[in-house]
Amino acid sequence: MGTKKNFVLDTNVILHDYNCLKNFQENDIYLPLVVLEELDKFKKGNEQINFNAREFVRELDALTSDEIFSKGVKLGEGLGRLFVVTGQVEAPEVWVAFPAKKPDHFILAATEFLASKYPKMKTVLVTKDVNLRMKARSIGLLCEDYITDKVVNVDVFEKSNEIFENIDPALIDRIYSSKEGIDLSEFDFKDLIHPNECFVLKSDRNTVLARYNPFTHSICRVMKGKNYGIEPRNAEQSFAFEILNDPNVKLVALTGKAGTGKTLLALAAALGKLTDYKQILLARPVVALSNKDIGFLPGDAQEKVAPYMQPLFDNLNVIKRQFAANSTEVKRIEDMQKSEQLVIEALAFIRGRSLSEMYCIIDEAQNLTPNEIKTIITRAGEGTKMVFTGDIQQIDQPYLDSQSNGLVYMIDRMKDQKIFAHVNLVKGERSELSELASNLL
Repeated sequence: MGTKKNFVLDTNVILHDYNCLKNFQENDIYLPLVVLEELDKFKKGNEQINFNAREFVRELDALTSDEIFSKGVKLGEGLGRLFVVTGQVEAPEVWVAFPAKKPDHFILAATEFLASKYPKMKTVLVTKDVNLRMKARSIGLLCEDYITDKVVNVDVFEKSNEIFENIDPALIDRIYSSKEGIDLSEFDFKDLIHPNECFVLKSDRNTVLARYNPFTHSICRVMKGKNYGIEPRNAEQSFAFEILNDPNVKLVALTGKAGTGKTLLALAAALGKLTDYKQILLARPVVALSNKDIGFLPGDAQEKVAPYMQPLFDNLNVIKRQFAANSTEVKRIEDMQKSEQLVIEALAFIRGRSLSEMYCIIDEAQNLTPNEIKTIITRAGEGTKMVFTGDIQQIDQPYLDSQSNGLVYMIDRMKDQKIFAHVNLVKGERSELSELASNLL
């Protein structure tokens, strides 16, 4: 019994992952009553966070019996028990250090109470709130972040594509002359690359942009093609178009800082592939900056989220400006918007839909939790391609970081799958000023 622990959960853990109860093995889980009260406040609304609150409460309802306050309820095979800790418990140290009666302090009080009730067991507070962890440590309570979904190595987001030097020039000539490419086995870096990875091959006299195509098991040339008026400005953008245009690659991640062209490239590729899909959907999560609720803004649901969607319309306007105002291309885009063949909206509005024969672009995906990304991908029906774009340095969700957000998690889990591809865009193409700000500020 010595190794079994008690875990006290903060509300933000549940809002981050409503399935969290299954992730504590044989250890017991305690929910302070105040956590349930806080969840209650989150149940209304169509943000992902509200959905998570409702799902968790449903799950809890299915588990609950009168014993949840005394003996606890069994969570399932190989799992511990779940208890609810009622409001008033003995916690002298907490109330001396933090006399204000607020939810965080009630959660600390529950942790202190359990630690003294079970002195031989470790009692650990699990919270994604750094400040609460600091408070816990200041009075000697054990605490940790909820990290079942943290990605350890995020170096991949610092660098551009690989460049392989000293390649036999004859091999590069053959890549240029062969439409279907050259078998991977002819290259000595074959064990280093992932499916659909794009890279540069260099010899002393020639260079080629190439991709490993796992469907043909070959290294093939990447062409610099235009998509709906948008031309790639560098090798990385050519790589992005290569995988955005390939219907076999069903799941794409485009990462990179602001101004690298992620959303613009994805949208241009989608418009270029119009005949293959019934609808183009461009969506992004609404994350109110510094976590202010958007409920107080005037207007109906669509009007409230309009300011958050504006960057997506800006990208569409960049594409329109590649053509004359009365051109067939511009007219086509406008007709698509009218007939809802091209839809730009908040991510919350697509929940519950089955997404089939669609080209879906989910922008700002670094603000989604791993669970939210999973929920979106599992909606994909036949013939759908999903593209997630994001900058892992610009996270607006208070409880996510560069290692625990859904975009990084998805890339880490999917990197060896044939139908997945990831391109990291490093070179800013907006302006010298934008590039400078991204790097220096």
